[in-house]
Amino acid sequence: MTAKRSRLEQRRTALGYSQEKIAERLRIATSTYARWETCKADPRPYQRPNLAKVLQVTPDELEDLLTPELTALNRATADGPLASPGDTDDMKRRDVLSLLAVTGALIAMPHPDTPSTRRAPAGSLVETGPELNAHLWKVFSLSDSKQAALPVVRHQLGLVAKELEESQSDASRKQLCSQVGDLYQLAGEIFFDANRYVDAAHCYTLAANASREAGNADMWACALTRHAFVELYERRFAMAAPILAAASRVAQRGDGQLSTRYWVAAVQAEAYAGLGDLDECKRALDDAEQVHSLSGQIHNGGWLRFDGARLAEERGTCYLELGRPDLAEAALASALGQTLSLRRRGAVLAELATLGAERSDLDQVVVYSRAAMKLADQTGSGYIGKKLEGLQARLVPLMGDRRVSELHQQISALSSAA
Repeated sequence: MTAKRSRLEQRRTALGYSQEKIAERLRIATSTYARWETCKADPRPYQRPNLAKVLQVTPDELEDLLTPELTALNRATADGPLASPGDTDDMKRRDVLSLLAVTGALIAMPHPDTPSTRRAPAGSLVETGPELNAHLWKVFSLSDSKQAALPVVRHQLGLVAKELEESQSDASRKQLCSQVGDLYQLAGEIFFDANRYVDAAHCYTLAANASREAGNADMWACALTRHAFVELYERRFAMAAPILAAASRVAQRGDGQLSTRYWVAAVQAEAYAGLGDLDECKRALDDAEQVHSLSGQIHNGGWLRFDGARLAEERGTCYLELGRPDLAEAALASALGQTLSLRRRGAVLAELATLGAERSDLDQVVVYSRAAMKLADQTGSGYIGKKLEGLQARLVPLMGDRRVSELHQQISALSSAA
């Protein structure tokens, strides 16, 4: 999915600015501004007033300049009322939540006494939906700004809801429910990355219900696991534990050649760490390591992506939570040596900064915090931002150092902007 902000580029050139010159006026990197014009990133809320001033436009006019123009590929997949280019982020969010209510009702309605035997027409979502959904997961995973995938995802959700309204055979209905379970996990991931945890939880709940209706235990378990993540990131570990216990039971009904049950174990380890149970945490991590004994296709790259590659950083997170910096440092250093997405790298850097704070190592705090903040600003990821918020509380005893005091203020500004 590609897009460009041609109107933003045209306004810049009309004022005689090169990308380098306008970046200098805005006090940002040229690469950051270039990413705005190519829709690879969005200006943060605190950056927009200054951008409007430099471009000599009103805030409303700036929003128009920042609206991406759809390319031919986007129009082919996202034309229709849900892809209105003037929609704000809040409008897009409300669209998804409105569709959630409608789709939830359609899934909950009982089957007709005499199921339809109508065959799905060629080219219907029953046939084409899974391939497009897989593409959307790839767009999401490859995008630095995860919100870029939302317009097409919300359009696809509308199409699935519309097709669910029509009479379907039992087999077609199950396939459509499977697509709902798939898409709402993706929508939840987009909201989760933006720190919209309540919205994400609603999406994961519907995804779990739809997956159950589809008879897909692995997808069902994954939706429950994602729901538990919401509680983990709010540090409500006692609430996450029973959700993960249910996910584990559901996963046991699934395909033993898939990695589902091992992913559930990895997330359970984080819950045990939050509850202060080192022994259970280690046991869960050891269970998760058994994913490496699987062979063949162990995940689908969409709603199930766990292959054990993240276990080093997950161990580091768990041991840091348990107050075991000796165990955490080796795990996090190992994770940082791997090929990571910008989002994951930023999270690991924030964890290493937190480790430095635990040890009162100010140089480690400053170096890793600044690197993490740079990636948080570059990607707009609330996931990294949440890690930095966790670090912020640990900076208070160290704020006699000017550098640490500045970092504390910068993290506050980042949180406020998010």
